Amino acid sequence: MIKVAIIGGGNVAYHLSKAFQTNEKVETSVFNGRTDLSKLIKNIDVCIIAVSDSAVIKVAKKLLNIDVLVAHTSGSVSINELPNKRKAVFYPLQTFSKEKKIDFTKIPLCIETETKADFNTLNVLASSISNTVLKISSEQRKALHAAAVFANNFSNHMYYIAEDICKNNELPFDLLKPLIHETADKINTVSPFDAQTGPAKRKDLKTIQEHEKFLKDSSHKLIYKQLTQSILNTYGQKL
Repeated sequence: MIKVAIIGGGNVAYHLSKAFQTNEKVETSVFNGRTDLSKLIKNIDVCIIAVSDSAVIKVAKKLLNIDVLVAHTSGSVSINELPNKRKAVFYPLQTFSKEKKIDFTKIPLCIETETKADFNTLNVLASSISNTVLKISSEQRKALHAAAVFANNFSNHMYYIAEDICKNNELPFDLLKPLIHETADKINTVSPFDAQTGPAKRKDLKTIQEHEKFLKDSSHKLIYKQLTQSILNTYGQKL
């Protein structure tokens, strides 16, 4: 039995606690990061700090007097930034929303520790809820997090822009959903480089010019131009 304290009240803390609570090998307690943690947390094997990146160190300092393995879930905070004696990273590579159910067994868990003993503990804990556990350094995690921003955060913002364009032209956004699903599904069998289609890939300058003329929102137009140029550059083409 591994005793785990999860600190946080956001999306990651919520889903982590849900995943652990269904596991008989893990005993889970959840705490708010604003409380006096040193007095509350006792007889715990692992403390997982699941708060915003900017609050990780502040919460970690509240655990200095506790002899426990302290891990954070941030994609961008280095393990070396933790002030604790035993430190680790427990990074789930996924986007989380409380209202959206999620299968934790399919989420890659990236872990990092300073000692072999702590790695073994974290590996057992991670493997109890995920089928994919990887040992990743802080530098690798920084790269992975940056890649995830492109793959998830930026692509979702593109969905927002697409939805906005549809609304402004009295079109249902649902019309684009089969296309979005197919785009995501395609990379299961084809590399993103080979899967690229569209006017920029085929250097259809007439369509590109028509789109730029149509777009009235200056920020949308700028994004369109920059992404178009990036695709042209990727495939060795010029406007």
